[in-house]
Amino acid sequence: MSNCIIAQSGGPTAVDNATIAGIVRANQLNPIYDHVYGSLYGMEGILKEDFIDCTSFSEEEIRRLRQTPGSALGTCRFRIRRINKTDFEYFIDILDRYDIETVFFTGGNDSMDTIVVLKELAEKHHVKHHKFIGCPKTIDNDLMETDHAPGYASAARFIASTALSTWLDLSAYPETRKEVFILETMGRDAGWLAASACMGKHVDILIVPEVPFDKTIFIEEVRRIIYEKSKCYVVVSEGARFADGVYVAAGEAKSDLFGQTVLGGAARALETMIVDAGAATRCRVQVLSAAQRCHAAELSLVDYNEAFEIGMYIHGASAQDGISGRMAAIRRKKGDVYEAEYCTVDADIAANYVRALPVKWLKPRFTGITEEAEKYFEPLIQGSVDLLMENGLPAYAMPYYLRDDVIRVERK
Repeated sequence: MSNCIIAQSGGPTAVDNATIAGIVRANQLNPIYDHVYGSLYGMEGILKEDFIDCTSFSEEEIRRLRQTPGSALGTCRFRIRRINKTDFEYFIDILDRYDIETVFFTGGNDSMDTIVVLKELAEKHHVKHHKFIGCPKTIDNDLMETDHAPGYASAARFIASTALSTWLDLSAYPETRKEVFILETMGRDAGWLAASACMGKHVDILIVPEVPFDKTIFIEEVRRIIYEKSKCYVVVSEGARFADGVYVAAGEAKSDLFGQTVLGGAARALETMIVDAGAATRCRVQVLSAAQRCHAAELSLVDYNEAFEIGMYIHGASAQDGISGRMAAIRRKKGDVYEAEYCTVDADIAANYVRALPVKWLKPRFTGITEEAEKYFEPLIQGSVDLLMENGLPAYAMPYYLRDDVIRVERK
């Protein structure tokens, strides 16, 4: 038999490691591969030949790994590009030397594009004995061809819970205190995260990238809600834009290594608008930032299970012919009771496209989400995980790039 390797890429999630645990556990039950390697720091780790052997992880290690947020193997923002033949040839040489047949990449849009690029280069250079397979994960939930992405549901649950808790804090003061609370979520191109805050049932205004921001309507709604209730709860996605495409974010936008805009400041921009317009005398701002993707103390049980199961599923599917260049996906079965099933789709359908929050799920004048949207969100945030605890805190797997007790793969 040959070996496989797992590489994590892009922004981590609260359940990213559960998919790794699923692949490892599946190979223990059905040893398709002699060894399951883990690349430290994604593609960079492969090119540096920096691997650990995950094949014989204990049951306790797998359990800890399943509930550990972040990227236990380490992540990166590096990828092989279509025009870089040298990197690709070196990459294939490494796979050959370590007898690695299958490469599993966990990630979002850009990571799925890496799958597409590797498949295209393999076909172009007549490399037929390797498989490149995508395992979806992104809290943004903007991957095409999957009902939702692992990582999203736990982030959505955290956001909805935070919105409810902070609304209770806001509402504790008397009517004489006219106040606006603004919660800013991630979501550069899609409003899935921001919309999930509405599951707490107390969001008054929702601003997402899918609907152009109109300052006049926004201020009118703030005034109306303050007049009616004395308090106004606003949720804004970091990627909210005006009709001309300019971001609401007050700060100057910058770009990351993938050329994507790095945002922040939308909530502060709204605060300035409200105060300058005299719509309210007091505003409070809460920017969730990285907390929404790394908070794992109250995981969605659905998310926790599906992330593990998708790893188990894709391990078995990797034995099939024609699997290279494909991505695992989740399908929602029809019926009144939520149930998921797994399949694979061509990664090039998912890569570099954005799955937008349906505009039909948004109420007019930024006033929230429809019942149809609530029916989509509700089953995803259900259930609590019986976490393994240690000294009053969740027991996590120490990241493998920081440990001396893991089996390092000897360089060849």
